[in-house]
Amino acid sequence: MQVTNWMSWEGGVDLVASTIAGAEQPNVIVHIARLVHTPLGSAASGMVFYQPDPSAAPLFMGFVSTDPQIGAYFGPNIFAGTPFESAPVLPAQIEVFASQPGTVGCRVTIEGFEIETRLSELGVLELVERPFGEPLPFVQQGIEAAAGQLSLKINGEAIPIFPLPIGLSGGPCAVWSPTGVYTR
Repeated sequence: MQVTNWMSWEGGVDLVASTIAGAEQPNVIVHIARLVHTPLGSAASGMVFYQPDPSAAPLFMGFVSTDPQIGAYFGPNIFAGTPFESAPVLPAQIEVFASQPGTVGCRVTIEGFEIETRLSELGVLELVERPFGEPLPFVQQGIEAAAGQLSLKINGEAIPIFPLPIGLSGGPCAVWSPTGVYTR
């Protein structure tokens, strides 16, 4: 397979959940990496989405990055053909941390919101190889450990969340991914 577009990451903290018990679709996505590498350069980056009221517009949705040029790369080059293809780029401050053994998290600050996730009770690291189109339009390779416990705070307020059976990329809904790559 010829690779025309790619991104790799270091220190990925990924959470896909819902604030509604039994929901089939996420209304919370916090998909962040301490450092993302692209053909344009490297920066702390990711994507965020939060729509607590399904009948209203999301409170926030977009790619986040400490470098807007890197953030703008993701939609048309990696997420083309998905609802995120035309998502805006939100300037952000991003921190990925390990607060104790078996616990990781991230803090993302965008205009008007501070988003914080914590993933704990991490399982063993496993190699993942997800093919093109299952469920996203790129190939994914990397290592990840599923989280047994997850939490979300927005502007310091704990938000009750419920894990979904399958996460954004087809694996667990909450993972620590020390490294990986998406290619198209």
